[in-house]
Amino acid sequence: MAGEEPNDARPRQDAEAPQDARPDRGPQDAPPPGPDLAKPPSGGTGETIMMRPRRAGDGGTNAAGSGAGGAAGAFGPPAPGDGGTGSAPAGASGSPATGGPTPGRGAAGAFGPPAPGGGGSGQVRAGGFGPPPGAGDGPGATVGDAGGFGAPAGSGTGSAPGVGAPAAAGTDASATGSFRLPAPGPAQGPAPWEAPQNGGSHGATAAAGPGATSGGGFGPPTEGYGGGYGGYGPAPGQAPAAAPGWAGAGTLPPPPTAPPGGGGGEARPLQAALIALLNLSCLGLGYVVLRQWLFAALCWAATAGLLVTALPADADGVPQGVLVGYGVFLLAAAADGARRGLRARITFGATVRRLALPLAVLLLAAPVGGAVAWAGAHEDAREEARQQALLARLADADALVKSGVGTDFATAEPSYRRALTTYQELARDHAGSRAAKLVPASLDAYYEAVSAPYDEKKYCAAILPLKHLRSLPGTVDKALLGDRPAGTDEPLAHSLYECGAGALSGTATAAATDHFNDLTATFPQSPYVGKATTAVRDAIRAKAAAVADTSVDRCATTEELRALRTVATGATGLSLAGARADADRGVRKGVFACGTDQFGDEEFTKAVETMNQYVKDYPDGESVDHARSIAIAAQIAAEEPEAGKKLPPATVPGGARMTMVVSNDADDEVELLYTGPVTGKITLKACGGCRSYERLDTLRPGFKPCSGPSSKYPKVTIQLPAGKYHLLQKRAGTGFSTAGDTKSSKATIEPGYSYTNCLYVTKGLY
Repeated sequence: MAGEEPNDARPRQDAEAPQDARPDRGPQDAPPPGPDLAKPPSGGTGETIMMRPRRAGDGGTNAAGSGAGGAAGAFGPPAPGDGGTGSAPAGASGSPATGGPTPGRGAAGAFGPPAPGGGGSGQVRAGGFGPPPGAGDGPGATVGDAGGFGAPAGSGTGSAPGVGAPAAAGTDASATGSFRLPAPGPAQGPAPWEAPQNGGSHGATAAAGPGATSGGGFGPPTEGYGGGYGGYGPAPGQAPAAAPGWAGAGTLPPPPTAPPGGGGGEARPLQAALIALLNLSCLGLGYVVLRQWLFAALCWAATAGLLVTALPADADGVPQGVLVGYGVFLLAAAADGARRGLRARITFGATVRRLALPLAVLLLAAPVGGAVAWAGAHEDAREEARQQALLARLADADALVKSGVGTDFATAEPSYRRALTTYQELARDHAGSRAAKLVPASLDAYYEAVSAPYDEKKYCAAILPLKHLRSLPGTVDKALLGDRPAGTDEPLAHSLYECGAGALSGTATAAATDHFNDLTATFPQSPYVGKATTAVRDAIRAKAAAVADTSVDRCATTEELRALRTVATGATGLSLAGARADADRGVRKGVFACGTDQFGDEEFTKAVETMNQYVKDYPDGESVDHARSIAIAAQIAAEEPEAGKKLPPATVPGGARMTMVVSNDADDEVELLYTGPVTGKITLKACGGCRSYERLDTLRPGFKPCSGPSSKYPKVTIQLPAGKYHLLQKRAGTGFSTAGDTKSSKATIEPGYSYTNCLYVTKGLY
């Protein structure tokens, strides 16, 4: 292929490794810029290698000299410097060398990098370690076993049985699997874990001369990047690379191991961020990656404690101190994980390295999602607690309403109003709550409870509750009440009528008057207004008829009739003019009938009062004279019960009358009451110069009052029909029932006689 330069002189790569395929690369591990394989390195001429295996013994040459030989299957890159020759076993590919004349060779499968500098030779046995030779310009050889290390060397020759190093000039050879240590110099090659471009091994270069490395081994790199197939050595005058190599027969070398989280090394910010993010997952996964199990356990314990405290979510939530403390702990764990992971050497595969950081970010979804879910559950719990609290308020209000059932409204009204306030607040301030949705049903129960007396036909007790219900639109939202207040109109009108009509049967008619007036004022078009008018009229007629019935208590009937007359007069909204006239007539008859009944029942004092009231109220009444006679007879009967055996006649008897002259022999005025066939009363003025007699004076023989001149004594003449009479003298200004101030006596009037009667007063002992 001489003279043809392809666009890409690199071999085809089966799997391109990333620049950072291992996590444990230090600052010295960064690869130098890759060589341009499309042109030869500076300081020599050659052809571009096509990177394909050759037959055994097939060597390559360059413009300056022979190439080094390699084992079967090995690739020999060109080496700058003096010309040299080399040979390779069967299947090896020899690359031209620009170094000295000393050929290099490597075992089968090795890749020999070019070696700059003068001639020299070295050989490393399989597995052996060659110590670095001393300084010098002569050829030297280092022999090591397979898998051994070739130590770097200066100029000169030397040999050691364990480590093979490149000499300043000469030929190096490494056994199968050997590892060549870097030669000193400023340039650096790839890190030990950098994977070759297409499998196989890297060859290391010596300070001068071609070298050969057995299959799969690392030789020390030259100034150029010796980690790929066909890498070039350093330009003339430049130091060789110093990166060590690893030899292994046809296989990729494993990276050097270091404990996770340990040691120094290159700072890895992305790795630190990864560990921090893993610790932020609340599970201490960053510590797990670092194998810091104690700290991971602390994270687990803290998270478990938070879960125990927070779950299940309730209305009270988690104490603020717990949340703050856990947040501080979590941030501290993230910061500590970032610190520990910044320079930690952690083994990651390429796939894991690419996915680790995204996965760590995704893991944050667990605590974030958990926090969001808990916040939702907490909010649900708070909302449920709020709903339960509102339902409890509603239940308390309902209990207040139930407690008022069966009690007097005036006593229960404060409880009713508190319940009503609660209903209104729930409906207005918590419209979307479950309690607010139950308020209409509670209001229905409220109306039912308050109006319970009406349902029980306790009409008088129902008036105040029904008025309360009807007045609610003035204090409660009308939209909340709906048409409930209107439903109380008919019950209230009915209750007013029934309660008023019920009062007509007694004497407490003031309530009837008030209820009927309330009825006509509130519901003037109600049919109960007409019913109330009829009820009052019928009650008056019934009581007026009852005063003529001697089988009933006509005094009580008269009082009831008198009360009905008050209703008929006071109920201005009712048409009761005719009923009032009937009530007047009935009361007049009832009073007289009551007085006669009292006289017949020997209730003489009451009879006197009743008849005197009758005479006063109805001076023009048809029975006024008879009432006066009954009152006089009742006064006499109070002192002399025998006088009350018979009611005085309503009419004056005819026939002859006898004269009786009555004189007053006392120094004070006196009334003389008499009853018999006729009843009457006369009054005698005081006698001037008269005195009261001693009791002993009345016992002397021949005692006779009114014995002085007749003109001295005040006199009254009365005409009496014949018959037996009861007389009672009552001194003026005294009560007729007071002993000593009154004196009763009897008299018989016979036809054909005239009579005198002297009234006097005695004092002293009887």
